[in-house]
Amino acid sequence: MLLLSPARPSRLATFLVTLLLLPVARAEVPEEVARERSESPYFVVQGADPSVDGLPLRDTKVEVKIAGVIADVTVVQRYKNEGQRPLEARYVFPGSTRAAVYAMNVRLGDRLLTASIREKQQARVEYEAAKTEGRTAALLEQERPNVFQMNVANIMPGDDVRVEMRYTELLVPQDGKFQFVFPTVVGPRYTGSPEKQTGPEKWTAIPYLHEGEPSPAGFDIKVVLNSPIAVKEVASASHRLDVSRTDDKHLGIGLADKRNANNRDFILDYRLNGDTLESGLMLFQGKDENFFLAMVAPPKSVPVQAITPRDYVFVVDISGSMHGYPLETSKALLRRLIGNLRPSDTFNVLLFAGSNSMLAPQSLPATTANIERAINVIDAQEGGGSTELIPALRRALAQPLQVDRARSIVVITDGYVSVETEAFDLIRRNLDRASLFAFGIGSSVNRHLIEGMARAGQGEPFIVTEESEAAAEASRLRKMIEAPVLTHIKASFEGADVYDVDPPAVADVLAERPVVIFGKYRGTPRGQLVLTGQSASGPYRSSLAFSPAHQSADNSALRYLWARQRIASLSDRQGLVGDDSLVDEITKLGLTYNLLTQYTSFIAVDHVVRNPTGSSASVNQPSPLPQGVTDLAVGAEVPATPEPSTWAMLAVAGALLLLWRRRQARAVLRVPEA
Repeated sequence: MLLLSPARPSRLATFLVTLLLLPVARAEVPEEVARERSESPYFVVQGADPSVDGLPLRDTKVEVKIAGVIADVTVVQRYKNEGQRPLEARYVFPGSTRAAVYAMNVRLGDRLLTASIREKQQARVEYEAAKTEGRTAALLEQERPNVFQMNVANIMPGDDVRVEMRYTELLVPQDGKFQFVFPTVVGPRYTGSPEKQTGPEKWTAIPYLHEGEPSPAGFDIKVVLNSPIAVKEVASASHRLDVSRTDDKHLGIGLADKRNANNRDFILDYRLNGDTLESGLMLFQGKDENFFLAMVAPPKSVPVQAITPRDYVFVVDISGSMHGYPLETSKALLRRLIGNLRPSDTFNVLLFAGSNSMLAPQSLPATTANIERAINVIDAQEGGGSTELIPALRRALAQPLQVDRARSIVVITDGYVSVETEAFDLIRRNLDRASLFAFGIGSSVNRHLIEGMARAGQGEPFIVTEESEAAAEASRLRKMIEAPVLTHIKASFEGADVYDVDPPAVADVLAERPVVIFGKYRGTPRGQLVLTGQSASGPYRSSLAFSPAHQSADNSALRYLWARQRIASLSDRQGLVGDDSLVDEITKLGLTYNLLTQYTSFIAVDHVVRNPTGSSASVNQPSPLPQGVTDLAVGAEVPATPEPSTWAMLAVAGALLLLWRRRQARAVLRVPEA
């Protein structure tokens, strides 16, 4: 009997060919069709209309004044219309995750327009009305705590418009090191997650320049550092610095090379003499309210003799935006993280892009063979496809728990997604299953996602910008997990008349980072703050005296910092509650303290009608791709390498095809029965 005829293709062969071609067919979806399915990043097309200036942002200049632990930052964006038609410029740009944005104004020639804070929808209505009436107007909105959108309407031909934004933030030292970060570019956000029921947000549909193409907009930053203690060293992992010293306590810092400086975060690290974290108290007596900030130094970490075995799940992003340098940095990090596991530990690896796959059905013992197997799988990845973070997190959190060990989930990603709220909620709902640590990989990561996931998971965020940092950061994670610095913390105020204290409960201290407490006080400062807890060496107690000696008019930023902290806490609670019951409270805080929030915006409007027709061309100001990110991050519908699920499908198809070929070969040799 002839089983298969070599002259006649089987249905199996046709099926296998179709199966193998599925990834190719999926990659050929036209860009405009994909764009209709969801708003997403795109590459800018210049020169479409010669009369319209397509690059109105000329430069961004940043001035930073650091006094003690508070940074005050002024950002000036200059827009100029060198075309022949009135413009509306739209620019999406990043900010610090800790920024309390408290002021904005617009300089139009010799006139100054001071912005007012408004409820977000009201500000948008006022802006649209001014634009239609032909008046120059500027609108600043918060899309995320670290992503802002600026709209400037009716920029007339020849206009040179300067928009100034001011914010303040707290610099909290860790392991004796202070760090100031100024983000310069928003990485492209993947928006196609099926979990996002309300549809993608318009701000994510912004244009980008191609990989390696420098931004035509200039960038410069100057930092004035005034420290009460002599500055020991200053360094930057991101930019070459030009440092001048008045003396050991007063430094001026600028860029030694301004070329292509705005495609990555500006990171400034500095240490003070002694490297010892000191507790401190700052007080500000306002017109109607008084504010305080307490920073209590934790004890030094000490080696732990008995280390409890742990289970680790490494959740690794291998999507298109990770292709190249970010993924290679992730591989170096994972070699350190997995390679240094203890024999008593267990682990698993989950790779995700548009789909996800696990290294093993359940956690594996950290044997030499299993570690080598995991590293080989990770090393084989190239990066490609979309970024479905939520399904990956859900699968990692659903893994069966082991009764004899605690679990830590370690997420490694650049964070170029727009599902931050969904991720935070999912992690909070599963706190009884695992703690979570997040590594942001790259030159301009989504710090809101990385820091927010770690905060929700009661872990710690890490940012790795260079492959050379992988060893130190892997060691730091291990040290934190094995030996928390301070646990079971309680803060009490003895004899001090304080209220509106935030945070209401202090989380465990994992690193040598001060405990930070904000609040308000009544009357003359008195009494003391007492912090107790359990350190690795035994019970811990520290106290700070509330004294008028700590009051200073220079501490006025505490008003904004307290409100910013309260808004962040309410936003976290809002995620836990799952409804809009706290919207009014957050909005009221923004209006009362003149702060930009997710529900309040800054609006500045000129009283002069400068464009009687009200007609203008809208221009989306393009951004450079972050340093190290390839074109695969934009239009991620076309994967560079197969998804994890595609690899599995190809393996099955390959096995079936091999089986079919063997049967076919045997059939050729067989002789039909007479």
